Amino acid sequence: MPADGPARRPVIPGAGRMPVPDLAVDRIASAPGAARFPESEEHVGRVTLQTVADKVGVSRMTVSNAFSRPDQLSAQLREKILAAADELGYTGPDPSARALARGATGSVGVLLSNSTATAFSDEVASAFFGAIAHTLNESGLALTLLSSEPSGEVVPARDVAMDGVIVYNCDPASGAREQVVRRGLPIVNVDQASEAGTPGVNVADREGARAAARHIVELGHTKVALVTKSGEPPYGIVDPGEADRHRASDGYASIERLAGWTEALEEAGVTPVVYRLPIDAMGGHGAILAEILEAAPDTTAVLAFSDVIAADIVLEAQDSGIDVPGRLSVVGFDDNPLALRLRPQLTTVRQDVSEKGRLAASMLVDAVRSRRAGGDASPAASVTLPTELVIRGSTGPPFEAPGA
Repeated sequence: MPADGPARRPVIPGAGRMPVPDLAVDRIASAPGAARFPESEEHVGRVTLQTVADKVGVSRMTVSNAFSRPDQLSAQLREKILAAADELGYTGPDPSARALARGATGSVGVLLSNSTATAFSDEVASAFFGAIAHTLNESGLALTLLSSEPSGEVVPARDVAMDGVIVYNCDPASGAREQVVRRGLPIVNVDQASEAGTPGVNVADREGARAAARHIVELGHTKVALVTKSGEPPYGIVDPGEADRHRASDGYASIERLAGWTEALEEAGVTPVVYRLPIDAMGGHGAILAEILEAAPDTTAVLAFSDVIAADIVLEAQDSGIDVPGRLSVVGFDDNPLALRLRPQLTTVRQDVSEKGRLAASMLVDAVRSRRAGGDASPAASVTLPTELVIRGSTGPPFEAPGA
């Protein structure tokens, strides 16, 4: 490597940000001083784009489109080309060379607030990511999950090659989002506070939480506990003053749901007990109800941040001999499939997480394509999807002690 800096990448004159045909990979690979790709198409068993083109009787460009721009071909012709390629053992143009030729990676990232384990352990998150992956796949793009937390010297938001990013419920204080902004990548926010100039997808968290709290009030409950999430201590039971203090690290959904609950309860003259969990809590907290009842023994209803947390509370109640809903009503949020497996089935607030993922991915695909064409990378407006209260068996009138 020269002492005055890294070697420059080969440049295609006049290409700008416009898509470059994959057959330009050959020109780059043969250019003087060009980087050599050990697995480029000219080295894979001597089977090349031209080999496939000759077998099918089409042009090299048509074969290239079958792999990289399937929308340019009929489904029948593409299947014929792919079948011929498979028969010849040809897997397509080398991804590294193709990315260099096109000035694009063919992958977009989803930046998470915490560990990527959430994507695989939570059914709501899995549905969200599944919808994103399906939509991206239809557009010829791959999905990369990124933690907002650095690992050693690697900072995913800064170091991972990608064409755009979905920022999903990410703590603004982490600095990861700022790294993405500095790179100038197209961004779509999900479950984030609205930002001018940046498209986003949210659900009506506050309205859904308000509907859940009103349902509890209409049943006659006045002794209510709220279980929310926070990005920093204190955790457990918090005093009213602390409960009213919102921080960006609490997460957009947490802030909005807590606001919706408290607004509806204040309208009814109800002062709730507030219990906080860490923002990355994913279930398995078996002592929430015990702590709530120790602080407020007359509690008859609990509104929980998610169905996973609500299920923990229902199971803890049943393990303690507390009847749901006879002695305690419980409401969740999300309409996780878990809500239907629970007994009694869980009253909850439904959000369409699959549609949320599909919309976010579609917005990002449009932004990436617009950027490649030299246009505005943020052409879409923000969208707020509705929520719906779903009443099931975990809620009922408040418990009245004998002789009360």
